[in-house]
Amino acid sequence: MNVAVKMGIAGACAVVLAAGGIGAYSVVHGLVSGTTASESPVGDSFDPSALSSSPPSNDKAVELARSFLDDWSGQRLQRAAAATDAPDTAAPALRSYAQGLHLKNLVFSDVVAVGPSAAAPGGTKVTFHVTAQVAGGTWRYSSAVAVLQSRNGAPAVHWNNSVLYPGLTGGQSLTAGKLPRDLGAVRVVASDGKTELAGFPSLRQMAATIRENAEPTGGTGDMGVAAVGPGDARRTLHVFVKGRAPIIKTTIDASLQAVAEEAVEDGHLQEKPAGVVALDWRNGHILAVAHTGPDGDIAINGIKSPGSTMKIITSAALFDQAGLTANSPAPCANSVTANSQVFHNDPGVRANPGATLAQAFAVSCNTSFIKEGFHHLVHDGDASALHDEAVNVFGMGSWSIGGGVATTDPSIPPDVQGGDQAAQFIGQGKVTATPLFMASVAATVRNAGFHQPIILPGQEQERAPRPISATTAGYLQTMMRDVATSGTAAPRLGGLADVGAKTGTAEEGDHTNGWLTAYNSRVAVAALVEGGRSGVDSAGYVVRRLLIAR
Repeated sequence: MNVAVKMGIAGACAVVLAAGGIGAYSVVHGLVSGTTASESPVGDSFDPSALSSSPPSNDKAVELARSFLDDWSGQRLQRAAAATDAPDTAAPALRSYAQGLHLKNLVFSDVVAVGPSAAAPGGTKVTFHVTAQVAGGTWRYSSAVAVLQSRNGAPAVHWNNSVLYPGLTGGQSLTAGKLPRDLGAVRVVASDGKTELAGFPSLRQMAATIRENAEPTGGTGDMGVAAVGPGDARRTLHVFVKGRAPIIKTTIDASLQAVAEEAVEDGHLQEKPAGVVALDWRNGHILAVAHTGPDGDIAINGIKSPGSTMKIITSAALFDQAGLTANSPAPCANSVTANSQVFHNDPGVRANPGATLAQAFAVSCNTSFIKEGFHHLVHDGDASALHDEAVNVFGMGSWSIGGGVATTDPSIPPDVQGGDQAAQFIGQGKVTATPLFMASVAATVRNAGFHQPIILPGQEQERAPRPISATTAGYLQTMMRDVATSGTAAPRLGGLADVGAKTGTAEEGDHTNGWLTAYNSRVAVAALVEGGRSGVDSAGYVVRRLLIAR
C-alpha cells in the first residue's frame, strides 16, 4: 500500500513523556527518513505464512503492543514497522501519519488486552488511548490493534490502516491543520447574508438548485483533523476551531419572504393554490417568492391567462402606437363583437358610453379595450402590436433569473388569428403569463423603465429594446393609482399610500383565476390564485399583505 504524504513537517520540537503514557519523543530530521542509526528491526522470527490458530496470551499481546507503540511514539518507525506482519506497508504509513498531521508529540496510554479479536481471527485485541499534539491542537482518540502469533510462538501486530485511526481505509491518509472549506456545506442565504432560503417552504427546491449551480463565496475551512482519500475525498474526524461555511447570497428579503409565505396561506383563499412574487422595482431584484398547491412553484412557473392585468400592456400599446391618451374616448358597452366573436364584461361592470380610457381601466371594462385595441392595433389582419409592446417596452422574453432556477416564459403570440386577435387585449385567448412577469410589468410602470428580474446580485439582466416613454409611464401611473383608490382594487388597497394596481379575472375551463398586480414606493407585487372568483377577492388579499409589510 502506498499512502500519499499530504504535508511536510517544519521545525523540531522537544517533548516530555505524559503521565501514565508511553513513548514520548522529540521531532528531529530523522522523522522524515523514518529511522535512526541506532534502530534495528525486531520480530524477524514471525512467520506470516504459518499463523497459529491460537491467539497469544493477553500478557504477550500487551508486551508486544507496548513495544510497538513505544517505537511508534519515539519515531523509531522502521523498528515499529518491523513488529508488524506487513513491515513494507506499515513503515510509509507511519511516516505519513506524522507528516500529514504535522505531529509534535504522541503519547499512548491505557494499553489493555481485551481478549480475542473479532476483526483478525486468531489474534488478541489490545486497546489503547492516543493523545497526539498535531497542527491546530491536541487530538485524543481511542484505538486498537490485533496481535497475532505464528506457530513458532513469535508475535506480530496485524497491520492495516485502521491501526493509525479506527476505520481508516487503505486508500486514505490523515491531515491536520486548516482544512479546505466544505463546499458540501454551502448555505444559500437571503440578502442579509445569514437567513437560509431552505428554511422557507416555498424556497427549498429553489435553494437546492442554486446551491448546485451558483458559485459560493467566502467561508473558511475548519481547523481540525481529516481523513483524505482518492480524488481529494475528505472526511472530517475532529474539529478544533469551526470554520465558516461558504455562502451564496441571493436578493431575497428574509422578512418579506416570511410575509409572503403567510400571505399565500391567507384564510380568504380557502386553500386554493396561490403564487406571489415581490420585486424591488428599482433594480429588478426578486425579494420574495411564495406558492401553495400541488403544481409546484406557480409564482414563477404558473403559466396562465393573466386576464385584465394585461390591460396595462394594452394601454401602453394604445399610447405608444396609436397616439391615444388617458382621456381618449373608450366607450364601455355591455358587449362587443370582433372577428365574429362576442365579448362581454365581467358582472358588475356597467355600460358607460362616455367613458375615457382611464375610466374604462379603473372599472376594467373589457369591451372598451377590445374595441379600441382591435380598432387601433390590428391592421389588415396583423395583430402583432401587443406582442411588440410587451417585448420592446416590458422586456418579455426568455429570462434567466440566475442560479439555474427555471422560470416559464410569458407568451403573447405575434400571429394570433380569429377571436384571439381581440381576446389578447384583455389577457385571454393565447396570452399567458406568470406572477413573476406581471410583477415585472408593474415594476416597469413604477420605475418608468424595465429591469429584468434576478435572484442573484450581479446576475446579468436582459434589456428591453426601448425604454417606456415618460408620457406613457405617467398615464399608467395615474390610471393604476385610480384603480387602487376608487377602482376595482379599492376594496383591498384603498387607503394605502403610493399604491398603483390592476386587477384581473381570467376564465380557464370551468373556473376563473384571480390576479392582481400592484406597486408602492418600494416594491412591485403580483399574485395569482387558481380558482379565485375575482382578482380583488382572492389575489387582492395576498398582495395587500406584502404591500403593507413594505
